[in-house]
Amino acid sequence: MITYKLLDSIKLKTIYGELPSEINEVHVDSRKVTEGSMFVCTRGYTVDGHDYAQMAVEKGATLIVAEKQLDIDLNKAALIVVKDSFKALAQLSNKYYDYPSRKLTVFGVTGTNGKTTVSNLIHSILKKDDRSSALSGTIGFNLNGELLPSENTTCDNLTNQQMLQRAINRDIQNFTLEVSSHGLALGRLWGIDFDVVAFTNLSHDHLDYHGTMEHYGYAKGLLFSQLGQDLQNPKYAVLNADDEWYERYSYMTPHEVISYGLEGHADFKAENVKYFNDLTKFTLVSPQGSFEVEMKLLGKFNVYNVLTAMACLYAKGMEVSRLVEIVRDLPPVSGRMEKVEMEAPLSVYIDYAHTPDAIENAIQSVLPFKENKIIFLVGTGGNRDKTKRPTMAEKASLADYVILTTDDPRYEEYDSILKDLEKGMQHEQYALIGDRAEAVKHAVEVSEPGDIIIFAGKGHEDYQIIENTKYPHSDKNIAIEESKLKYCGTE
Repeated sequence: MITYKLLDSIKLKTIYGELPSEINEVHVDSRKVTEGSMFVCTRGYTVDGHDYAQMAVEKGATLIVAEKQLDIDLNKAALIVVKDSFKALAQLSNKYYDYPSRKLTVFGVTGTNGKTTVSNLIHSILKKDDRSSALSGTIGFNLNGELLPSENTTCDNLTNQQMLQRAINRDIQNFTLEVSSHGLALGRLWGIDFDVVAFTNLSHDHLDYHGTMEHYGYAKGLLFSQLGQDLQNPKYAVLNADDEWYERYSYMTPHEVISYGLEGHADFKAENVKYFNDLTKFTLVSPQGSFEVEMKLLGKFNVYNVLTAMACLYAKGMEVSRLVEIVRDLPPVSGRMEKVEMEAPLSVYIDYAHTPDAIENAIQSVLPFKENKIIFLVGTGGNRDKTKRPTMAEKASLADYVILTTDDPRYEEYDSILKDLEKGMQHEQYALIGDRAEAVKHAVEVSEPGDIIIFAGKGHEDYQIIENTKYPHSDKNIAIEESKLKYCGTE
């Protein structure tokens, strides 16, 4: 791209050295820099891109964007100093890829719990309706069926623009983004024009980062500002009418609000909900009439999730009758109350629950078909929000037997994590096992025929972070192997 056209998007800047005539690529990772590219210095949690500017020059970068003067070789690369390199990155990456979100129908889903499931439901329903669709979130990137890994729930601004453009290159028309509060607070979504944004719920999480629930709620609300103020093109906010943040969020956008819920008035409301071992049934009251819904997703929280997805797709023109038809056959999302198929006489579920509300929801979802005891394994991450740990264990106490463990201990000692969790236990039927693999084995070892086991915290993840290293780990695989030993006598 011609350099001066690209730089037109930034008004206030100081230029050192001679600008190259063209820029071939934009990068924020010095390891990926190629000849003739631009390197934007951004600050992360542990790494500052400004420290790698000269390395980028040595690898061929001809333009460096930074927030301060740097000691680089100006004979090889020009330097542009800006006020805010994150905002500069948003401007530059959007312009470089020619504002790709404007050419797509973009859905955004945020909330403490449920956003992964809702995002995947939107994507899956679109695919079932023969509509091209891409998805970005916790489970990675899905470009109309091609799966690519991602490091964060919400990727950096440059990566988001690249993926949006890749979707366009493949003639994909719909893109759904799972949006985290961190991503919103850090500006990773700046420049993305959303058509529909949805809010699932707000409960205790990430207070190590946001400080208070008010700040956390405000960060989530930033998504609604990205619907913009242009009322010429119809855009929609889909909100949970049963959540206390409903009123506040409804005033954060001038665009039409579509509500959903189970308790009070809502545009999409579930009534007469019935829960079974392998399915959930309810009556859907919608703007297009009432419908009987059957789905394979379990629990009250998944009723909310399905209502959210339906409301989002109704906003963009899908008929409710068609939505009901498709939902009937949708499988659970990977790692979200996913039932593990095994020969043992147990009902075993893998879930991502790592907040107090999500833990309570997971246990409540299996209570209607409980035959024997419920065994619940709960783990929490090291060097993260410690204030929620006792409440997590308190909610886990709804189960008959609880195993307190870790998920990603990072640099924190097992005992520190377990002691924080133990403070919240409401009964004496529990075990403390820091090693997660051993904790999973223990859950199966103490089980009896007819028991329900829920492994919470890791969900779809196939690794565990100890210090700063990822080690292979799968709750599902360990549980399957251990159940073979206990119930089948084989490995």
